[in-house]
Amino acid sequence: MAFITIRFLDILDILLVAFLLYQLYRLIKGTVAFNIVIGLFSLYLVWLTVKALNMELLGSIMGYFIGVGAIALIIVFHPEIRKFLLFIGTNYNVNKILMLDKLFGQGKPKSINQQQIDSIVDACQSMGKTRTGALIVIADENELNDQINTGERINAKISSALIRTIFFKNSPLHDGAIIIKGNRIVAAGCILPLTQKELDKALGLRHRAAVGMTENTDALCIVVSEERGSISVAQKGEIKRRLSKETLVQILEENIIEDDETAGHKK
Repeated sequence: MAFITIRFLDILDILLVAFLLYQLYRLIKGTVAFNIVIGLFSLYLVWLTVKALNMELLGSIMGYFIGVGAIALIIVFHPEIRKFLLFIGTNYNVNKILMLDKLFGQGKPKSINQQQIDSIVDACQSMGKTRTGALIVIADENELNDQINTGERINAKISSALIRTIFFKNSPLHDGAIIIKGNRIVAAGCILPLTQKELDKALGLRHRAAVGMTENTDALCIVVSEERGSISVAQKGEIKRRLSKETLVQILEENIIEDDETAGHKK
């Protein structure tokens, strides 16, 4: 009796396929694409059943559609394929792995500090009390040049007063997002991509834009609701709502302050 030999590469192969399927599921979960995948999988099971029952006419018709399905999938799932490739590029940055930025002298800009975090939180709290809508993008590794180019470049120091002024209801830039890179507000009035996920109907365009932005980049987004004055944070395509001041500070400290600065602040 022959025994099945399982090699290390076989286990690695299974784990990699499982990882890719899981990431694909995360990307399409809650979108129309997920329902399409379920429909296609059901159709494939029906085709296998038809083949097993030797129903030649129906089997050949379904086989034809499945045969050209690869091209159809590329067309139908173009946004999801793009999002998946963006996910790979965002989370496994080639420049970061090969240290190309250091090689060509393009280091990361100066990190945000605790005082600037306090300014952002203070602005969000103030705007929440006055029901002033706001959308703040804090960049990480991704350059966000596409989004920056949709707005007005300002390259200003981070301050609570400036953030509140930009989002004041009569300001010409209040409808867009501000983008923070390093320790500067680099642009305001920026247009962000909207998510295709099915979100709570109570969430508005700013929330959809925040989720869409964090699906496509490694940025963190803060949203102040114009209707309720509540504060939300979006990251990696997920959104946390109705955050207290303490929770917002904690999220920002954990995600956008360099380790040595965080350590120094906590001592």
